Amino acid sequence: MTDAQHAPQHGDHGDHGEVHQGHGQGHDHGHHGQARHGHDHGHAHHDTEADSQAEILDLDAEVLAGHIADITTWLPLNEPPRHIVDLGCGTGAGTFALLDQFPDARVTAVDSSAAHLQRLREKACARGVEDRVRTVQADLDETAWPELGTPDLVWASASMHHMADPDQALRTVRELLAPGGLFAVVELAGFPRFLPADAPEGRPGLEDRCHTASESYHAEHVPHRGADWGPKLTTAGFTLEGDRTINVNIEGSRSEAVGAYALGGLRRLRRSIVDTLRPEDLAALDRLLDTDGSGSILRREDLAVRTERTVWAARRKD
Repeated sequence: MTDAQHAPQHGDHGDHGEVHQGHGQGHDHGHHGQARHGHDHGHAHHDTEADSQAEILDLDAEVLAGHIADITTWLPLNEPPRHIVDLGCGTGAGTFALLDQFPDARVTAVDSSAAHLQRLREKACARGVEDRVRTVQADLDETAWPELGTPDLVWASASMHHMADPDQALRTVRELLAPGGLFAVVELAGFPRFLPADAPEGRPGLEDRCHTASESYHAEHVPHRGADWGPKLTTAGFTLEGDRTINVNIEGSRSEAVGAYALGGLRRLRRSIVDTLRPEDLAALDRLLDTDGSGSILRREDLAVRTERTVWAARRKD
């Protein structure tokens, strides 16, 4: 699964700043993968960063579970898949949704983050499906991908936009798929909104200004975010079977998960905009992120999760 945070290989990371789920997700959420830092801040920093991103990916999976399930149900498959590859699996939001939807399938879950894959394996064991999951650690920006078999379905959620060369990745997926196999590309429309427009008190519209600042950051660092994957899939040798956009609007005033999701997501967003946000806005954002303060986002009863999730389904053209 988040971009200030992501690696090119994380998927279901929702896009938190983004997260997730990662590429190899997402996330910046997402995710969310390997964050490419220009220098090493030490193992403690990386462990904390990995734990933070994994937590956001898990919350993304919990909060958006119904929407992920809707997408797996919608997929225009000729028959239920037996072998699925989840590219940029993050901590497993897509993996487990697919296992639930297709009880006879097995999933090869691919991510660049060893920590995310370990968490995914732990979840698989807790759910009693470890015999249906194979994990593969890989950087999908490498020219040669590891052996992933010949899947009937490839799923890439919040991971394709992190690829250094997404067109090459699409061609690689086409060669990977079984004849007639389906490729599902799922993307969130940027970072979710959580606050009403008149919030917070004294700095209304803060979230929109944070998004504006974040968009310039992501335009430079994650240029493929927000792309229309339909034409890209066609150029890569796929036949587009359909696309669908799902509006996400989850009222979360009574949901502890939504509060934690908003807190974690805005913390990650802050990292990419700290140098560009006006001091007054940064101070207002920090008041929201201060969990001990009276203005903490966790104390608000007007939170919601608002975004869009789009899926493109394309069949390998033989």
